[in-house]
Amino acid sequence: MPVDVDRHAALAKELLPPGRLLVGDDRPDGDAGTYAHVNPATGREQAAVTLAGPGQVGAAVDAARAAAVRWRDLRPDGRRGALLRLAALVRRDAERIGGVLTLECAVPAATAAALPRRAADYLEYYAGYADKLEGRVIPIFPENAFDYTLTEPYGVIGIISTWNGGISSVARKAGAALAAGNTVVVKPMELAPFSSLLFGELALEAGLPAGVVNVVPGDEVAGAALVRHPGVDKISFTGGQRAARAILTDAAQSIKPVVLELGGKSGNIVFPDADLAAAGRFAGTVCMGMAGQGCVFPTRLIVHESVHDQVVATAVVTAAALPVGDPLDPATAVGPVVSAAARDRILGMLGRALAGPTPAGELLLGGGPADASADPALADGFFLAPTILDRVDPAAQIAQEEVFGPVLSVLTFRDEDEAVALANGTPYGLAGYVHTTDLRRAHRVAARLDAGYISLGGFAALPASAPFGGFGRSGYGKEGGRAGLDEFVRAKNVYLPM
Repeated sequence: MPVDVDRHAALAKELLPPGRLLVGDDRPDGDAGTYAHVNPATGREQAAVTLAGPGQVGAAVDAARAAAVRWRDLRPDGRRGALLRLAALVRRDAERIGGVLTLECAVPAATAAALPRRAADYLEYYAGYADKLEGRVIPIFPENAFDYTLTEPYGVIGIISTWNGGISSVARKAGAALAAGNTVVVKPMELAPFSSLLFGELALEAGLPAGVVNVVPGDEVAGAALVRHPGVDKISFTGGQRAARAILTDAAQSIKPVVLELGGKSGNIVFPDADLAAAGRFAGTVCMGMAGQGCVFPTRLIVHESVHDQVVATAVVTAAALPVGDPLDPATAVGPVVSAAARDRILGMLGRALAGPTPAGELLLGGGPADASADPALADGFFLAPTILDRVDPAAQIAQEEVFGPVLSVLTFRDEDEAVALANGTPYGLAGYVHTTDLRRAHRVAARLDAGYISLGGFAALPASAPFGGFGRSGYGKEGGRAGLDEFVRAKNVYLPM
């Protein structure tokens, strides 16, 4: 799939919004410098993004606070209608948003086409809850009293989103927060700010009052300013370990609650009675999507030793056949990773895994940059070959830490207990996958896996109605479903003696 450099450049001019801030209904340039945004597929600069400094983050928080009372006191059907209008606009502009996702972080076209629809799904789902946040009457005895609970919004929610979630991640967080009556300040990474900026513009077009949704692209300094600001009542963060620790440290200064959706190192267990051909194809395909840049992907294949050869052979053939190339091409399965720094980090992890007299595993496929012999433009972008390492040492870095690249580690097990121990044998706990035709075993293993989202026989669909969130180093709190809404409301008890 040759990279069409000229098409990328033309679409960037056509589709990308101006790289400015959205503060209330103002669109100022950022005052913390300009970020030269590089297209991951071409390696060329395609746009300039002005970054928010701490003062502008503060202005966005002030705008959100100024709008908070009006938004909170709006009739619930008014909030519902506004969110439904926003969802309709996201669906209307889905083609443009999908193109922006491909340009800003190289989401392959087929996936990019689906993500705006998922964003709209979340907005529609949470719109339906805007008038269903009910309190309860509490039975009181032996006293004669009337006791009841109220649900109310926190106020201003700071949303710090990573680059790979794009508009669907922002909609999942913001949809719940807005339905509950909060206002939001969204701080997207400078690597991928454009779909978040479009979300903010569509919110204004949908009739949400100015200040209800604010968008301030920025770096870690801007993120820290948002977390530390006394006008922010709660933080919802998606990203990596280092940033999460910094956020928790800053939030602790004001005892500010935080929701964390972090990384994963999800195990994919294949038992001997599974559909082995399907399990092998699944293993060789799913973790390579988005060039492996998905926190929920099954990046560790944990296969029974008796069927190891068959399953792994299928996975290798499947992964080797995946089309690597231009993410604008609908036929492309594996595009580039997001940046040169990401590419170099992944290659460094692979180099350490394969170095020395006792490597961490046997290289079966890939292991380096994508083959550019048929398309020299691949060498200019940040493309890596789908990679499979076999019989990996479970204690090795490559098996313990999130790679966030197109890399599959294969481990083997002898019995169910060992399979569960291997799956639970990392600090993460985001997702788990089980392939078996034994329904009792499937549910038994699902109950034993220390992960927040379990998929039996397929990929995690993550519908808007399902709660999503991890354990351990994968974070805490939930997004999606009613549980995701509850993260943005607080309960108040009222007691009246009779």
